Amino acid sequence: MTSTRLCAAAVLAALSTACAGQSTPAPPVHSAPARADTAPLRADQAAPPAGGGARARRGGAPAPRAGAPAPRAGAPAPRAGAPAPESAEPSWVPPIVHSLAVFTVTRSVEAVLWPDPFADFRLERWGYHYGEAYTKPPLFDASQPAFRWDHDPWPINVVGHALLGSEIYMRARTCRFGPAAAAVFAIAGTHLWEYGYEANGVRPSALDLVYTPLAGALLGELRHATWRAAGGIESAPARVFVRALVDPFGELERGIGVFDC
Repeated sequence: MTSTRLCAAAVLAALSTACAGQSTPAPPVHSAPARADTAPLRADQAAPPAGGGARARRGGAPAPRAGAPAPRAGAPAPRAGAPAPESAEPSWVPPIVHSLAVFTVTRSVEAVLWPDPFADFRLERWGYHYGEAYTKPPLFDASQPAFRWDHDPWPINVVGHALLGSEIYMRARTCRFGPAAAAVFAIAGTHLWEYGYEANGVRPSALDLVYTPLAGALLGELRHATWRAAGGIESAPARVFVRALVDPFGELERGIGVFDC
């Protein structure tokens, strides 16, 4: 009887515990150990800057990339604010002033060599020739031999006008004009010569209006290429000689300090 009572008492105790909602307490949760890289800093250590240590340099300068070549010792630093030569803007004043001076001198030489009609300064004669120039098409006489369609000798048309056009073109190129811009400048200068300087003595020539800028661009570009190539000559006297040979008036202007291009 005694054992039966003991078993019944044990069953009742278990049932009463379950009904009361008691459960075995959970074991305490232990926090994960701190990582080595999150340990507190010592007094002589500085906290890394935000964004990582890639820019941890004095003044915020970025760290050199791995494998990047080191700067050459003794290399000169670029000048602050110095524009690259290829980005320089064209200079308009030197080629304009140069072309006007060449036209004036050439027109004066014409008046000396051919007084009739170029030395006739009567206003009525100038008015007549200018009126003819602006009311009639450019002169082109197909009955004349080649390169004499304007009644001028062929050496003047072939050689003289090619040199005149190349002088205008060359001056624009040395003052940082591109080939296309220099060609347009030569075309404008040719029209100014035919309809401005020379039209008070003779009618504009269709041959000169086409041939002068065309031959001038071809010859002028060859002169300009030679002038640039001469910059690589180590001997200073030889370099000056070659450049003066292909651009005598430009070298004179730069030599005396009138222009810098």
